[in-house]
Amino acid sequence: MRASRPKVAVAAVAVAALAVSGCAESDRDDSSGDSNNDTLVFGVAGDPKVLDPSFASDGESLRVSRQIFETLVRPEEGGTKVSPGLAESWTPDAAGTTWTFKLRSGVKFHDGTDFDAEAVCVNFNRWYNATGLMQSPDVTAYWQDVMGGFAQNEDEALQESLFKSCTAKDATTVDLAFTRVSSKIPAALMLPSFSIHSPKALEEYDASNVGGTAEDVKYPEYATAHPTGTGPFKFKSWDIANKSLTIERNDDYWGDKAKLKTLIFKTISDENARKQALRSGDIQGYDLVGPADVEPLKSEGFNVLTRPAFNILYLGMNQKGNPKLADLKVRQAIAHAINRQALVDSKLPPGGKVAMNFFPDTVEGWNGDVTTYDYDVDKAKQLLAEAGAADLTLRFHYPTEVTRPYMPNPKDLFELVSADLQAAGITVEPIPLKWSPDYLNATTSGSEHDLHFLGWTGDYGDGYNFIGTFFDRQKDEWGFNNPELFAQFKDADTTADPASRVEKYKGLNKTIMDFLPGVPISHSPPAIVFGKDVTGIKASPLTDERYANAEFKS
Repeated sequence: MRASRPKVAVAAVAVAALAVSGCAESDRDDSSGDSNNDTLVFGVAGDPKVLDPSFASDGESLRVSRQIFETLVRPEEGGTKVSPGLAESWTPDAAGTTWTFKLRSGVKFHDGTDFDAEAVCVNFNRWYNATGLMQSPDVTAYWQDVMGGFAQNEDEALQESLFKSCTAKDATTVDLAFTRVSSKIPAALMLPSFSIHSPKALEEYDASNVGGTAEDVKYPEYATAHPTGTGPFKFKSWDIANKSLTIERNDDYWGDKAKLKTLIFKTISDENARKQALRSGDIQGYDLVGPADVEPLKSEGFNVLTRPAFNILYLGMNQKGNPKLADLKVRQAIAHAINRQALVDSKLPPGGKVAMNFFPDTVEGWNGDVTTYDYDVDKAKQLLAEAGAADLTLRFHYPTEVTRPYMPNPKDLFELVSADLQAAGITVEPIPLKWSPDYLNATTSGSEHDLHFLGWTGDYGDGYNFIGTFFDRQKDEWGFNNPELFAQFKDADTTADPASRVEKYKGLNKTIMDFLPGVPISHSPPAIVFGKDVTGIKASPLTDERYANAEFKS
């Protein structure tokens, strides 16, 4: 899942209307968690940005969406394989461009209306026919990453849409047609951004009425107070001022009912504060456990679950931000200057790895035969001299007030890498910015950045989801135009045979590491922790934990 790219302001009227009946702590009868086994309070590192997953790209928004909404297909629990969701089965036609989905019957939305093929088409047509600010990459990031453009592109830079049409053949059969074969289908339809919403609620709350400006987006009431899906939990309230969001069990859920009555997401941005809240019983779980806290929490009896390292931390280099970075030798020098093994050994949890590609070796298409850039300060100095950049100064952005699965402590990582660069003779201008929205806006748009940390947790188990998201088209984050590379991506994406496509991913990984638009740093196995009496949760490499399965031991 991507780092979020919000330029978001929740409308004042919506904020005023949102208030939970009590703060997170008071929703439990006592802090030990022993007297109320129906409510779990989970500590998160940041606030959700928006509750309509069509507009979400940040992890905390998607965490909530996964409990409220469902998609046609979903990841297998604890894995990345495509498995049934609202669709029981799916098959492509002979050309591989039209997929038929057989839907579950008897499913209802939280507002009591029926889920059926017409509802699926309402949703896909809503996304496809988006206009105005809904075509902004900061609003519909995932639609654009997966589908490209829209029915009528208002920006000539937008790609032709991969999606073509939706046809309801009968109540439980729907055809999704695409303009070409793509590696993304059906796996990308697991993304929460392709969640199916109640058509009645979408209309009632004017869900597509996105206002404001690209710099100050105003989302409609639906996206802040009325998200309506089919999932095991339904929305109850969002107390924005007190950083607490409450969802409750959907007693009419079509599948196994949630064991919890109430689930509260409580924002506690400081990692140590989350740990202390767990120990005191104010919360019964939290994500993004610090590497140094994993073993102590285990020894205290807490349930620490480690996800597979299905992510990448990279150092981004913006070739437009500083003309020197358009010189391959300068980018190579930066890569040689960084002691990535020391970073992994000192700052990541056990199981962390130095990255050779921009996706982990558990994904097919990983290539161990690529150009590598071993730690070599003298080599870095030599390359800088050859490039006429011995006096190079670079603006280095790093985020504050955040912990990410691939980036446990951004400031510590910045200090290590900054010291390495300075040892090679590069002057570093540190630019710390608050993660959201300042840092994300600064590093993913415009040209006022040179170096920055960013990363990705995979959405599904295909290499394109990593490298295609980063490099298959021009993006402000990187500031380069490489038509040959973009053509190579298009060829791989439209290759129907999986084995052939994997070989093309290997070729792409080699091309990327020769071109070196950034430096892949590491893969980190992030940990999630629950209280001593909380069971039922299985760690997901996609952060798709199913809280409906959580329960307290009696």
